[in-house]
Amino acid sequence: MSVIRPGEFLADCPARLTVELIADKWTAVVLYGLSEGPVRHGDLVEMIGGISRKMLTQTLRRLESHGLIRRHVYAEAPPRVEYELTALGATLLDPIHQLTEWARVNGEAVLDALDAAAPEPVSNGD
Repeated sequence: MSVIRPGEFLADCPARLTVELIADKWTAVVLYGLSEGPVRHGDLVEMIGGISRKMLTQTLRRLESHGLIRRHVYAEAPPRVEYELTALGATLLDPIHQLTEWARVNGEAVLDALDAAAPEPVSNGD
């Protein structure tokens, strides 16, 4: 296991900026959705479930600007747009898979801890 060095997670350091990018609620899901090859926007909305078109667009733009995905517009009528992982984005698939596996194995324990930490309901004396 690597050692975190002092100053490694300062506000403007690359490690912290990258962790903030991939810790976003939708980033891992969108990247995983692109793991099988190019996908259209509407297909990603259906595949992911629970994400709005607006949030998906924002997430895709953010991932594109950080070099993790590529947007390809085809010269057709109507225009067709597909998104795919870049080589850099593909390097995140193994860590995403590992986190997903960890969540599958430990999800119940996390929920149990959350339930145990929840405050007891206050009765009003009825």
